[in-house]
Amino acid sequence: MSEPSGRLRVTWTKSAIGYAENQKRTIAALGLRRLHQSVEHDDTAAIRGMVMTVAHLVHAEDATASRDRNRSGGSR
Repeated sequence: MSEPSGRLRVTWTKSAIGYAENQKRTIAALGLRRLHQSVEHDDTAAIRGMVMTVAHLVHAEDATASRDRNRSGGSR
């Protein structure tokens, strides 16, 4: 298997109520428990597949790029 190419931040943005049970289980398998919660995972094919399954319920972004952006974002 290849090395993970980076990190992926997944944020749960829409409720899974009314969607298929397998989509609810995918949300749980990603480690998401509450709406608007974010988790970071290694950027692997398995995680990407899970994110694609529930793409209409989550937002995914490159965690390494957003971390770099936050560091150079300014002085708050």
